[in-house]
Amino acid sequence: MQVKLEAELGRIPILDVSPVVGCGRWPAKAVVGETVEVSATVFREGHERLGAAVVLRTPDGEELPGERMAEVGEGLDRWSALVTPTGMGSWSFRIEAWGDPIAHWWHDAQIKVPRGQDVELMLTEGAALFTRAARDVPAKDRRVLTRLTRLLVDEDADVLERLAAAGEPTVLDIVRRYPLRDLLTVSDWYPLVVHRQRALYGAWYEFFPRSEGATFDPMGRRGPTPGT
Repeated sequence: MQVKLEAELGRIPILDVSPVVGCGRWPAKAVVGETVEVSATVFREGHERLGAAVVLRTPDGEELPGERMAEVGEGLDRWSALVTPTGMGSWSFRIEAWGDPIAHWWHDAQIKVPRGQDVELMLTEGAALFTRAARDVPAKDRRVLTRLTRLLVDEDADVLERLAAAGEPTVLDIVRRYPLRDLLTVSDWYPLVVHRQRALYGAWYEFFPRSEGATFDPMGRRGPTPGT
C-alpha cells in the first residue's frame, strides 16, 4: 500500500513516526480491539509549549476525533498516545502538532504572578487568550471561559484567586478538548491494516515448519524419522 502524501508544511517538524513500515510503503498491522501506541518526535524553535494529537481514519474515510499525545520524558521531544481501532480493514493515522499559547501562558503565569512580576500584563494576556478560545467552543463551555476572562481583568479581585481560576479542572478540561492551535502542522497519512483477533495466533504454524528435523535413509538402514 502506497501512502498518499497530504502533509502540510509547517513550522513544527514531525519526525520518526511509529509504527511505520518501510517509510509508509507497507502498512503497520494490528487486530480489532488492540491498543496501538503511536509516537513521534515533535519540536519547535524557542521555548514555546506544544500540543500534539493522533487522528485515526476509518476504512470508510471518517476521521475520528484526535487523541491527545503526551510528552514521553521531558526534554526528549518524544510524544505518544494510545489508539484502538474498532473494526477490520485498511485504517490510517496521522499526527497533528501545534503551538499551544494557553499552555505557554499558564506556565509563565504560575512563575511570574506569585512573585509580583508583570502581574496585570500576564493576567490581561491570559484573558485575551481565553477570549480567543471561547469563540470555538460549545455554549456551555463558552460561559465558563467568559466568566474566567472577566475575573482575570478584575483588578479589584485578589491576584492569586484570579490566577487560580485559570487552573480550575473545568477550565483545563475545556482547553484540552478545544485547544488553540497556532502554527498547525500535520504529518502524512500512514497505513494501518487491522485484522481479526484470530490473526494473533491462527498462523502459529508459519513459525514451526512441520518438516523440520525429518530424515529418510534411502539405503533402508533405519526407518524414517518424523519431524516436528
